[in-house]
Amino acid sequence: MIKIAKNRVSVWAVIGAVLFMIGQVVTNLYLPNLTSDLVNDGVAKGDVSYIWSVGGKMLLVSLLAVIFAFGNVLLAARTSQTLGKNLRRDIYQKVLNMSDDEFDQVGTSSLITRTTNDVIQIQNVAMVALRMMIMAPITLIGASFMAYQKDAQLTSIFIVVIPIIVVFIGIIMYFAVPLFKAMQTKTDKLNLVFREGLTGVRVIRAFVRDNFEQNRFDGVNRDYTNNARKVFSIMAAMFPVMTLVMSGTNIAITWFGGHLIANQAMPIGNMIAFMTYAMQILMSFMMLAMVFVFIPRAQASADRIQKVFDLKTRILEPKDPKKFSTDEPAQLDFDDVVFRYHGAEKPALIDVHAHMKAGQTLAIIGGTGSGKSTLINLIPRFYDVEQGAVRVNGLNVESVSKHDLQDQIALVPQKAVLFKGSLRDNLLYGNAQATDDELWHALEIAQAADFIRESDGLDTFVEQGGDNFSGGQKQRLAIARALVKKASVYIFDDSFSALDFKTDALLRQALRQDKTVNQAIIVIVGQRVSTVADADQIIVLEDGKMVGLGTHQELKENNEVYREIVDSQIKEGSASNE
Repeated sequence: MIKIAKNRVSVWAVIGAVLFMIGQVVTNLYLPNLTSDLVNDGVAKGDVSYIWSVGGKMLLVSLLAVIFAFGNVLLAARTSQTLGKNLRRDIYQKVLNMSDDEFDQVGTSSLITRTTNDVIQIQNVAMVALRMMIMAPITLIGASFMAYQKDAQLTSIFIVVIPIIVVFIGIIMYFAVPLFKAMQTKTDKLNLVFREGLTGVRVIRAFVRDNFEQNRFDGVNRDYTNNARKVFSIMAAMFPVMTLVMSGTNIAITWFGGHLIANQAMPIGNMIAFMTYAMQILMSFMMLAMVFVFIPRAQASADRIQKVFDLKTRILEPKDPKKFSTDEPAQLDFDDVVFRYHGAEKPALIDVHAHMKAGQTLAIIGGTGSGKSTLINLIPRFYDVEQGAVRVNGLNVESVSKHDLQDQIALVPQKAVLFKGSLRDNLLYGNAQATDDELWHALEIAQAADFIRESDGLDTFVEQGGDNFSGGQKQRLAIARALVKKASVYIFDDSFSALDFKTDALLRQALRQDKTVNQAIIVIVGQRVSTVADADQIIVLEDGKMVGLGTHQELKENNEVYREIVDSQIKEGSASNE
């Protein structure tokens, strides 16, 4: 946990909080002593002037205690919230730079839990640490010393009381700490099921699986609730038992102290001060108990967050990165590429090779699971090849910085992703400096201008995930966003699947006629032969192996796998360029 907090909080703020807390504890310990003097030397002797004098001191000390407490709370709150803010920032930054392999190791739901619930646990323990964790031991030692000074005989009461408290707190921790740790894992499961239910609500309704999903959610919800009930029921037992112990302690102090006062062995003011110190001692134990309960849960959260930070990326930045030349024409090369997913026995891609120049289109076709998306994910270096090389503009993608590489690439993923806000904001993701004319030009090429004009133009509101657009509209807007970017390589990962044949043909024709796009390389992953037929080169994949490379006509005549794809689509009436 200290490792998590290091460099994420101000050392001076921590020191300030500690100093304020020490001041608060000292004033709190001094007040009962003043009360004792007030009773012994003022009230008992009827000395009004002394009462006023000591009363004034008590008022001043109380004011100082309030100031110290306020300073401590302020700095503790600012420190804990700053720690939470910096942790969330760093986790988010780590996630943005993760490779797909690393992301899959943790999972979306768990990352959400770690960024929210786990960070809150660490914030809470940081607040507790700068309050209770400092206050409790100092108060315990100080109050014990002051109580002993007031009457050494009465301190023998603590020989009985303290072991009872320690045993009780130990029992509570033994049962509560594992349950607190389990709550984080159960929160992960709850978030997972809830998130799947929200994102898949249409599928759930379509298959009439409402009751099944409700029962599934009820199961994890009940599991979480039962765990929470157990742990908080155990914790709830602490307060009545501690109240009972405190009351019993007060009775014992009053009983034995009364006998000492009757025998004139102790002034009455000392007994009043001793009772206050006794309560401070017992409250210190209760605070320590709370701290010991908070810490294991926060430590579990810190370990989970640290695991995210400790994930070793296999996509390393080059030590001496090369720079792309602005004068070099666009170029894309696959040099006998072999790729294997982490931990997989068999390679996902074997001996893939192709060489493309500016103005050319490379298409990739194959059956489901043949490795089409895997191949294009190697271009922006979402994964690194095992053998061979991928080159963009003549440079091995592993020899340039990821930022420079991905700045040369515009990608439209399989699932069109739009962000909540205006359409203009979404399109400017491709190029923050683009003018409105350039945005409209991209919309024209993507065959999206017509339905955008019918709405509010570039100010059209985009709901979360683009849910106010159809699947085909979202794909066209995602394509337009990529076209706004001035890239060397435009990648369309099955990005025409939701388009009708006419729109598909018009869009591809517009791409071929655009001067800017003609200076780049287009990579198209497609399922339909009509989408890839016009490409300059077509890679045919089967089970990760490149079984064909050539034009549509060449492959149709010479490649059995490609011919089977064409024949199957002709029978379905979906191939228009045979």
